[in-house]
Amino acid sequence: MSLTQIVKPYFNSRLRAIDCYATKAEAVQRKVLSHILRKAARTHYLASCGLGEGATYEQFAARVPLNDYETLKADIDRMRHGEADVLWRGRVKWYAKSSGTTNDKSKFIPVSAENLQDTHYMGGRDAIALYLRNTPKSRLMDGRALILGGSHQANYNLRHSLVGDLSAILIENINPLVNLLRVPSKQTALLADFEEKRDRIAREAIGKNVTNISGVPSWMMSVLKRVLEISGKANISEVWPDLEVFFHGGIAFTPYRELYREMIPSERMHYMETYNASEGFFGLQDDPADTAMLLMLDYGVFYEFIPLEDVGKADPRLLPIWDVETGRNYAMVITTTSGLWRYQIGDTVRFTSRNPYKFVITGRTKSFINAFGEELIVDNAEKGLQEACVKTGAVVRDYTAAPVFMDESGKCRHQWVVEFAEKPQDVAAFASILDAALQRINSDYEAKRYKDITLQPLELVVAREGLFEAWLKSRGKLGGQHKVPRLANNRDIIEQVLEMNEH
Repeated sequence: MSLTQIVKPYFNSRLRAIDCYATKAEAVQRKVLSHILRKAARTHYLASCGLGEGATYEQFAARVPLNDYETLKADIDRMRHGEADVLWRGRVKWYAKSSGTTNDKSKFIPVSAENLQDTHYMGGRDAIALYLRNTPKSRLMDGRALILGGSHQANYNLRHSLVGDLSAILIENINPLVNLLRVPSKQTALLADFEEKRDRIAREAIGKNVTNISGVPSWMMSVLKRVLEISGKANISEVWPDLEVFFHGGIAFTPYRELYREMIPSERMHYMETYNASEGFFGLQDDPADTAMLLMLDYGVFYEFIPLEDVGKADPRLLPIWDVETGRNYAMVITTTSGLWRYQIGDTVRFTSRNPYKFVITGRTKSFINAFGEELIVDNAEKGLQEACVKTGAVVRDYTAAPVFMDESGKCRHQWVVEFAEKPQDVAAFASILDAALQRINSDYEAKRYKDITLQPLELVVAREGLFEAWLKSRGKLGGQHKVPRLANNRDIIEQVLEMNEH
């Protein structure tokens, strides 16, 4: 009997708990909040809010303010300097470094020991549990897992306290037994230089029986290309014939789907989306036929949601999970076992189901174009690009877009910089299809495009090969969990990209 079949029963209790999401969502989430409040009862933060461990959700909602990184930054810095019982009980030694705010280059998200176990590692175990349920003949654990990781460094020179990519924190703290089933070595996985790491990962993995891969699609693609270069094989299935699943997350998979199908031409190959951010593990794709993800309700995360039209208001509505509706866009707010209290993570979601709660990520609260009232979000962009690719045979590798407020002729439009893995024969036709698709998908964009009065047809600039990777490298963001910003309401990023495209 294979190792996979031997360990399969280990996951049955988790599957039963996950199945309860459909009927006990409110009870499960109220229990999570009670647990968080009990664990954090003696923290300075809850004391300042006048809350104890027996508080109800209604009391919590009345006394704890809405937060973002800026409002919690001073407390997080106290924690980073070794102070105990600030936002979370005891001392928190790990901090996930993620992209910055308006005022800072980076954010440092606390990752407590509890949060590692009850959120991040729980998500990893549940991903396997759900995958094995959906794939009865899987031999997932009869080979190695290729898992990409970032790097970390000392935190203010405090003993045993580090900051780094979440993936590096997870690898650093993982159960040693798991290392017997993964590749590359821990030393390689935690290298800071991504180009050196990519080469070493490829060389270490080629000779192993890799059955599953995990990581951000853009960076995994870069590693797989290096594997093919070194091995001389035509595709990844020739290197790892038993490869059966890619657990992916971090960025939308749509632009990469065809690239992966070409690179891994195996009928046995599966793809499973995960929603694992620095702040927590939130969602898993539980049905291969449905791109929506299941909201994971019994981790160390309590969820609330702000209707998109209330984002930015002085007193927005915050709705618990039992009050959300399907078909509407919400900004996600979380309270966690790391001391993030009613924290806006910046992602927007839309629920497709309430029994159980399933959702799709629709974008970022700061990743949109609304220069002329068009309210274009990332979800619109991904769907428009997918349609243009299907109709032209093109494959998009990366892209970014921003408004042109007024050119020398007084015209306004959206400008897209697109790097193709497979360029369309007619770039103008691709741009026209994309523009038409966006009008059909987004009524506000359609209204602004009416008779070219407000917005003219979008402009598409073809990026040179490797442009976006070069841009990330120039910003010190090559590898790890870094990603290309898709939409921006200003031209700061796109001007840097365009300048690099000319050299």
